[in-house]
Amino acid sequence: MSQHAIDLTHAQTRLPELVRQAARGEDVILTDAGEAVAKIIPITRARGPRQFGSAKGLIHMADDFDEPLEEFEDYM
Repeated sequence: MSQHAIDLTHAQTRLPELVRQAARGEDVILTDAGEAVAKIIPITRARGPRQFGSAKGLIHMADDFDEPLEEFEDYM
């Protein structure tokens, strides 16, 4: 993936081209006075309908998840 930095004054006249570059997966960094201030990124598309239960087994919750924290014993 390539990276492209461009000053805001030049980006104003080349915005459609910069958006196409970002859509192709290139990093487009906007700079102001030589300092990076923003990044143009593509919108990711949904990969289809979500599947119920698709994260089963990937998430673990500790048995003491809802127990008070030791750091807050003074507040109880």
